[in-house]
Formats: sequence, structure tokens, C-alpha cells
Amino acid sequence: MSTATKAKRERLKPPITNVGVIGWLKTNLFNTWYNSLLTVLILAMLGWLIPPLIRWAFIDSLWNSSAQACRDIDGACWSIIPHNIKFIFLGFFPSGQEWRPILAMILLLGLVIYSKDLSRWKKSLAWMWLVNIIVMGTLMYGGIFGLPVVETSQWSGLPLTLTLSFFGMVVAYPFGVLLALGRRSKMPAIKTMSVVYIEMIRGVPLISLLFMSSVMFPLFLPEGVTIDKVLRALVAIILFTAAYIAEVVRGGLQAMPRGQYEAADSLGLNYNQTMRLIILPQALKIVIPPTVGILLSAFKDTSLVVIIALYDVLKTTMVTLSNPNWTGYSTEAYIFLAILYFIFCYAMSSYSRKLEKDLHTGH
Repeated sequence: MSTATKAKRERLKPPITNVGVIGWLKTNLFNTWYNSLLTVLILAMLGWLIPPLIRWAFIDSLWNSSAQACRDIDGACWSIIPHNIKFIFLGFFPSGQEWRPILAMILLLGLVIYSKDLSRWKKSLAWMWLVNIIVMGTLMYGGIFGLPVVETSQWSGLPLTLTLSFFGMVVAYPFGVLLALGRRSKMPAIKTMSVVYIEMIRGVPLISLLFMSSVMFPLFLPEGVTIDKVLRALVAIILFTAAYIAEVVRGGLQAMPRGQYEAADSLGLNYNQTMRLIILPQALKIVIPPTVGILLSAFKDTSLVVIIALYDVLKTTMVTLSNPNWTGYSTEAYIFLAILYFIFCYAMSSYSRKLEKDLHTGH
């Protein structure tokens, strides 16, 4: 290699300060004087906040002690979790029958994980879901095969949260799609009803729907006729979520080029075939990110059922904190609850990104 070639390569090499860790820091954190100042201020703030937090959460904390032992420390009392984990997760489910909701939730989560792969979306999967729902209902309620009956008033904790959120989302999604199609319908009656429903439901908070389903709705029923409280809460969540999904799906339908409709007409497809085979598959892929955002909100909003005396995982945590032995440790309990919600929400968000990648909707 000639001397001139070596010299040329040396000139083309990036400066040592622009590569590696030092180069990344210089390029991203210290590239201007104000970015440098902001970086120093943030590092100083983290240096001030993180050491006391680590000391409180890990060094001076107790993880499996009595409530009385926690009174003598300055750190976190994580002992509230292992001592009350059974009630936080399962609530008032009868003693000795806790295996039933645990098995039901394992079946639910297991089938959700199994269904993640698009190659498994076949007719057999639908039958698996049908059988799984029947088995879950049998485990939770009982009444057959020697299982004692457990009224829905005793369904509480994490099983209730997952039941309300999962079945609420599953039923609300197709209902929201139908509402979106109805709002874009050329039939005035259907369009008007869809518009009125969507705007009315979106104009009130979920709390009001839950309150009406629990308190007001039973007043209109004939004497002696009652509807299960869990079912009423589930219907309220479905109606509320479907209205928001409808608007997201409507945006996806409006984003479809006119040429797609014209192509369907040229093939001689009717309205149902056009929507089912051409328009909806593309529109629903486009709106995956905002749809998942709505479903995440629906999952978290199930915590609002506490106002109608349903003991979801938030309510069972609040009941735990009302115990005089554990009063004063709400920070630890709510941090644990936040981590629990985050795990489920992050799993849903991660799957949505995988689904976008599999369906080639990313750019």
C-alpha cells in the first residue's frame, strides 16, 4: 500500500472523539452549551434523588417481616405485599377454593400467549377459545362437577380485573367496528343512530356509566328482576370503549384511497364483500397504534369499578391498607400495583408493535 493511500485513509478516519462512548456523549449530550448545561443539571438532580431512593427502597427496607418490625425502620416496608398477596390477588374468593380462579387466569393468559402467533389464527383457535371460556366460567362460578357455587359478588382481585378488561375489550372491538361502519353508512337512520350513540357516550365519563348501570338501571327493571352487578359493569365498559374504538376505526376508513373502492366495484364486489375483503383489513391495520392506546386505557379504567363496590385488584389493595396493622404503607402497596399494571400494559404494547411488524404496517 502506497504512502499516499495510507495518508488518505488516515484523513478519512473519524476523529477519536466522535466514536465510542465519548463520541456518543459529545454528539448527543454535549453538542451545544445549553445541552451541556441541561445534561449537568439533570445529572445533578439524579444524583440528589437516586441515592435516597435506593436507600429507602432497598438498603433500609424490610421484605418479609411483621408489621410491628416495620414501625422501627425508616425504609420501605415491602412486607405488606407477601403478607397480603393472597387477598390482593384473589380477594374474597372462598378459602380452600383459591385454586379455581388461579387456574382460570392461567388458562386465560396461556391461551392469550398461544394466540399471539398469526399462523395460529384459524377456525380451530376459535373453538379453543370457546372451550376455554366455558371452562373458565365453570371454574369461577362452579355449581357442577362438585364445585361449590361462588357468586359473582365474591369474584374479586386480579381475576375480576382481567375478566372485566379482557372480555370488555374483546366484545367492544367488533361492536366499535360496526359503529364506525354505521356512522359512514348511506342509510340515514343507521347513520343517525350511530352518530347519536357515539357522541353521547363520548360526552360522559365512564364513572357516570358505571354509576347508572349499578344504581339507575335496576330502577327501570320489573320487580323481582335483577341483573348481575359484574355483568352490568362489563356492559358499561363495553359500551364506553366501543364508542372510542368506532371513531378510531372511522379514521382508518376515511384514510383509505378512493381507488380501493373503485377497484372493488370493478371486480363486481358488493358492499359486504368490499368491506370484508378489501377495506377493513387495510383500515384496521392502519389504526393499530391508536386502537391499542384505547384498549390500554380500557384496561386501566377497570379500576373505576371501585365506585360501585366491586373489589378489583385496586379495591382489594385499598382494603388491605385499611387494616390497622398495615396503615401507613400505601406508597409500597401502590408501587407494587403500578408495577403490576405496567407489566400487563407493556405486554399489550409490545404485542401491538409485533403485530404491526408482522402485518407490515410500519414505515
